[in-house]
Amino acid sequence: MKKLPVYFIPHGGGPWHVMDDAMGDPVGYGCLRTYLTELGQKYRPKIKAILVISAHWEENVPTIHFGQNPPMYYDYYGFPEFTYQLKWNAPGHPQLAEKVETLLNNTGVKIKREYKRGFDHGTFVPLMIAFPEAKIPILQLSLVHSLDPATHLAMGKALEPLREQDVLIIGSGMSYHNMRGFMSGSGEAPKISKQFDNWLSTTISTADAEKRNKLLLDWRAAPGALDSHPRSEHLVPLFVIAGAAGKDKGSHDFSGKLMGVHISGYKFG
Repeated sequence: MKKLPVYFIPHGGGPWHVMDDAMGDPVGYGCLRTYLTELGQKYRPKIKAILVISAHWEENVPTIHFGQNPPMYYDYYGFPEFTYQLKWNAPGHPQLAEKVETLLNNTGVKIKREYKRGFDHGTFVPLMIAFPEAKIPILQLSLVHSLDPATHLAMGKALEPLREQDVLIIGSGMSYHNMRGFMSGSGEAPKISKQFDNWLSTTISTADAEKRNKLLLDWRAAPGALDSHPRSEHLVPLFVIAGAAGKDKGSHDFSGKLMGVHISGYKFG
């Protein structure tokens, strides 16, 4: 059976998708909207469910959402009131949650269940664009609060079999996430983001998956790494995706600028 690819996508800032000025960068966010729209058009007829690992959900242990109809979780601040009334009523998928639980349990990892948490903006913002009809079941899996790269690579490796079951696995984060850099308006942030982006893209396209993953484990040594990610929660979903990729080679699937800094998305398989 043919395996679906796996993706690491940039989700952008806050509820940019409903802001008239798209966070002050309509051109950059316009390119991201086009990318996400085309992603949805490509996979809508091919998939039965989507598994999302969002930068905006951390727990002490991997936690799986077992809810049938997750609500909305507006985990952003200082935006217009209408952005807290958004609705995207995609169903959950308790049956797939059980499969994910079994796969992770088989690795000896302690797992928790969640029933009440809503779709955070790392999930609903990009998927509202890619799949606006909200009919495909969505399953959310948390990060682990330690943000340990090896832990998340191992989680991804356990999830690889889902790719043969018409489940699209998406890591939702950002290849650059330094809020001071975004807001600085200086020439330093674009330079730093480009350095790390170049390293990340070269690493992802490394044909030898074992070598690629070793480089990712040591990501902090990369040029511009810690300035691009003072805290790594927006990068860590990529480690899960790299694990789920197995031996499949990665490629640069999206390249753009948001608020002046370089941002990339990646596809494996």
